[in-house]
Amino acid sequence: MSLYPLKFKPILKERLWGGTKLQSVLNKSIESDITGESWELSGVDGDISIVENGNLKGTSLQELIQTEGEALLGKSVVERFGKDFPILIKFIDAKQDLSIQLHPNDELAKKRHNSFGKTEMWYVMDADPGAKLIVGFNRNVEKEEYVKSLEEGNLESLMNYEEVAEGDTFFINTGKIHAIGAGVLLAEIQQTSDVTYRVFDFDRRDKNGNLRELHTELALDAMDYSRKDDFKVNYSNGQDQINEMVDCPYFKTNFLDLSTNLEQNTESRDSFTIYMCVGGKASVANEQGSATIAKGETVLVPGSSSFININTEGAKLLEVTI
Repeated sequence: MSLYPLKFKPILKERLWGGTKLQSVLNKSIESDITGESWELSGVDGDISIVENGNLKGTSLQELIQTEGEALLGKSVVERFGKDFPILIKFIDAKQDLSIQLHPNDELAKKRHNSFGKTEMWYVMDADPGAKLIVGFNRNVEKEEYVKSLEEGNLESLMNYEEVAEGDTFFINTGKIHAIGAGVLLAEIQQTSDVTYRVFDFDRRDKNGNLRELHTELALDAMDYSRKDDFKVNYSNGQDQINEMVDCPYFKTNFLDLSTNLEQNTESRDSFTIYMCVGGKASVANEQGSATIAKGETVLVPGSSSFININTEGAKLLEVTI
């Protein structure tokens, strides 16, 4: 099968906290004013991505993995993850604060939910003046102190707030309490998992007037109560070069700020490559074809590609591999 660079139909998700920046900034075709997420590349059951370009248009990601596993993903990826697509790629628009939450690690997620854990990273694409993220505690706390703060309604006093701007990048390991704040538009790269433990939701009600479910007890044994300054990613943003951002067991992400074309020999990469366009536009090609991406679009280059050529007069890209 001819495996050219593949684009997928965005899976749009309405959220209580969502807004309109996915349309106004990223040019997504949304129909509501509370669209919070665009799942760009997903192997999550019930939300499997569908190809939208070229001869394979209409084919699901899962069908491609079944028929072209190693050629699509890379041999080493198949050896580690089998027929499961290992990461989930999103754009997120928070018009309101998201709930304060955390995610379990692999061991706990497997035991409780038969799922991967959820390690993730964020790249801020747009932020209103003064917009913030919550990342971790502002000091070491004890479990009992945390529980008391929940009961008394002052959990926010224990949170660490980070004011953000375009280009800021954060690595959120499992167990770290966190929340995306109002006014932030970001790209998210994460393990394939939809397991979230929501611990505080500002007493908001959904469209039916109901409080959303909290996962207070589940979170207690999954949480890291210590203060750690391990979340802000410091990376070079040198132009026309590959700048490493994150290298963890679940994904590797580089930042590319290109003013001209880039050619890469990928014969030994043994992994698919994903490009999320966070600025400008580019054409991404392998030996089987090409696809054009603009800000807010994503492309998957198959692991069998022996080269990847990026043709551009100006683009900012997140390059993601396993």
